[in-house]
Amino acid sequence: MSHSPNVDVSTFMDARKMSARQWLVLFLGFMVLVFDGFDTTAIGFIAPALVDDWGVLRHDLGPVMMSGLLGLAFGSLTAGPLADRFGRRPVIIGSVLLFGFWSLASAWSTGITSLTILRFLTGVGLGASMPNTATLISEFAPKRYRSHMVSFIYCGFAFGAALGGLGSEWLIEHFGWRSVLVAGGVLPIAFALLLVLSLPESIRFLAQNSALKDRLIKEINKVAPGLANAQTHFHSSETAIKATGKVSALFAPGFSLGTCMIWVTLFMGLLTMYLLSSWLPLLSRDAGLSMGEAALLGSLLQIGGMLGNFTVGMKMDRWEHHKVVGATVFCGGACAVLIALQQPTMQVLCPLILLLGYFLNGVNVGGYALAAAFYPTQIRATGVCWATGIGRLGAISGAGIGALMLAAQWNFSQVFLFLAIPSLLGVTALWVKSRKRNASAIATAAN
Repeated sequence: MSHSPNVDVSTFMDARKMSARQWLVLFLGFMVLVFDGFDTTAIGFIAPALVDDWGVLRHDLGPVMMSGLLGLAFGSLTAGPLADRFGRRPVIIGSVLLFGFWSLASAWSTGITSLTILRFLTGVGLGASMPNTATLISEFAPKRYRSHMVSFIYCGFAFGAALGGLGSEWLIEHFGWRSVLVAGGVLPIAFALLLVLSLPESIRFLAQNSALKDRLIKEINKVAPGLANAQTHFHSSETAIKATGKVSALFAPGFSLGTCMIWVTLFMGLLTMYLLSSWLPLLSRDAGLSMGEAALLGSLLQIGGMLGNFTVGMKMDRWEHHKVVGATVFCGGACAVLIALQQPTMQVLCPLILLLGYFLNGVNVGGYALAAAFYPTQIRATGVCWATGIGRLGAISGAGIGALMLAAQWNFSQVFLFLAIPSLLGVTALWVKSRKRNASAIATAAN
């Protein structure tokens, strides 16, 4: 390919077919989330063995579970500004090393206190890895596939969680519960070494700093050999914004309302999903279903979520983002109300819970893709990470609200009727953001 005197890095990827380099980044991003999913869910799989080994009560593990969620939120909120300042690549590699190291250290926990501290530290790494990986993928993806590719890597999380369930059972049976944490440490650390050798930096990020031009030329030529040289002028048609790496930039003119509405959408979506993920089996038992039936419903919720992960992103690449995510939120709320109005029998619940998982997880992944598309390169990692962190605060709230509902003797139908409220708030937030976007587009066209 002949050298080009001018390269618009904001549209460089959009006009091209997927290169081998882009497929490599997609695979590496998927694998990061596989390990993320394994380590995030590992504590739940080893919990019964911990109860037996340490002779503690089930509720004694509450601080361990909560500390992990708090670590996830903290990691998400702090890693975004770092990635916007120092790059996506070092933060992703560092976060994988971090959660791998602390997961390995957790295998030598001697009690609830030490495990609580170590799970928080593990959670910090886990919380940092997912949104920054999504940011990197969104910046390597052509626009026509962007939401699809971001959604695809989130399937890696569900895949890793499923592997955790299958692998943990075998590891605990043969080597004890500590072996699960060892696997959750050694494998990510080994993979981080592969990332050091093969994970590239974002071309969009490199273009923000003229001092990184040599690296930018090298990365562009790996995607399109021979396109750029030292005389190439790089520019971007993307919106420019100051205060790179600062959270305050998320509230700059033109971004403040959208930021708040994305936060509301993800907070409500993850509140709903984690309320059900945490308490659906127990709610099902209270409704008269057997242990096996309750477990099946929990699995169907996650299977539906995996399907939602993949297909909602495909729809977002075809149709207007807000309409797709808004319709998904609405259908999730309608499905929850429909479940509340039915008798809790397996014939009725199985297809409805599968659909509910599809819509609820589709909302969450769609929200992440919406955030990645909304922010310019200078603040994209900060925007996606903070949206993820706020969503995880919603997850913590959902688990807590579910506990309060059970303590107040809420029944199966009442809990599902409640889910219509966060769904309504999520739809409203998306409508407000969409109206603001349309108004801005009309004003720009008029000028």
